[in-house]
Amino acid sequence: MLCTRCRTGTAVTDDGLCASCSGTRPLLPGRPVVPATGPGGWGVGTWPRSPVGLSWAVIALLGTVIATDLAALASGIHLRGLWAGWADDGIETVFGSRGERAEGLHAAAGVAQLIAFLATAVVFIIWFHRTSRNAEVFDPSVPTLGPGWSVGGWFVPIANFWFPYRVAAGSWKASTPVSPEGVRLPVSRAPLHLWWAVWVAAVILDRIAARTWERAEEPGEIVDGLALVLAADALDIVSAVLAVLFVRALTRMQVARAGLHAPQPAAV
Repeated sequence: MLCTRCRTGTAVTDDGLCASCSGTRPLLPGRPVVPATGPGGWGVGTWPRSPVGLSWAVIALLGTVIATDLAALASGIHLRGLWAGWADDGIETVFGSRGERAEGLHAAAGVAQLIAFLATAVVFIIWFHRTSRNAEVFDPSVPTLGPGWSVGGWFVPIANFWFPYRVAAGSWKASTPVSPEGVRLPVSRAPLHLWWAVWVAAVILDRIAARTWERAEEPGEIVDGLALVLAADALDIVSAVLAVLFVRALTRMQVARAGLHAPQPAAV
């Protein structure tokens, strides 16, 4: 039988607690403590800690990312139309005031995209770290990378295409709800896999599009470069939508898993 408090150790006392939770054995150094929880199953100032508030902040910021991508798409389509008119038919509208406004709008949308991305990245990583720490409490045997990699893994060249996924996969597995008998319930990993696959594709396409756009000089090359930029913006929107689904799914699982730690009402 599993411990009624941490749901990870084997119960060794009459009241259903494991050796660690009952105080009969000291906890391992540096191991997050499973606290005596308050209402809702979350400890106050200790781990596990609720990711709900952070998840809503991340979702709101991802909405901002989508909005700025849509603005970039609209301005990019208009600008590409002007350049295509010059490349195909010799229409010189792109060199007049209309073209200058289109260039300015597209540049402003690009700045807004960058600001939205940076703000979202900061809050997302904070949420990501919290869910990783929670996962280590829920099931210490599952996570394959420590919570530190939930932050550092994003900044290691090449490895940042793989390490954050491993952290996310470990958090997903450790946060999966379990039955009263301690059996892990089946949960589809589709939100995790789809988000990560599309995010990696969006990053790669964005880098290709940026290089193509920077090197474009002739009208035809500029039209082709803008087409890639538009495709990258569209894929980034899909990635942001899938990120919302992933954040909501993992947060819901952690809330459910934390509920197992909540004090149960006494039988009458």
